[in-house]
Amino acid sequence: MHALVKGLCAIVIAAHGANFAALAQSSRYSATPPLDWQTFIVPEFGTRVEYPAGIFTNTDGLAEKGLGERFSSADGRSFLTIYSRANEAHETPASYLKSNLRLERSALDYERVTRSFFAISSVRDGMVLYSRCNFSGDGGGAIHCFDLIYPQEQSRAWDEVVTRISRSLRPHEG
Repeated sequence: MHALVKGLCAIVIAAHGANFAALAQSSRYSATPPLDWQTFIVPEFGTRVEYPAGIFTNTDGLAEKGLGERFSSADGRSFLTIYSRANEAHETPASYLKSNLRLERSALDYERVTRSFFAISSVRDGMVLYSRCNFSGDGGGAIHCFDLIYPQEQSRAWDEVVTRISRSLRPHEG
């Protein structure tokens, strides 16, 4: 399976060698885990994001691109990568997607691009792949990102989680 964006979903997919069809068919959560929201910070790039540590209980190592970490759920069905990197090419959210999106835009189920961020998602083999990157500075600075993969069958349960992670992603102020 190919990732939606180089350096976005590719990090999670490559890191876990995910066979999305097999993951989608595995057993469901028998109970909802406590969310236990924690703050993850990448001080080198000033990234701050809240994430549900109660879901992402496994630390799977460093992000493959930029600085950050990969996490997975205890059942191995959901994955989160949080990372930041320098915007050395001075890209905007639109130019970044134009040069890195590996699918036709029509394959995206959701796409929002503004002057300061993009958010995209697609459903592939029963899994939702969601990526968001915020761009700090005017054409320079840093790119602050997270990639999230979770079972499509649990989409409603993930809606609030995705929203909270997305709204919390921002430069760290201290």
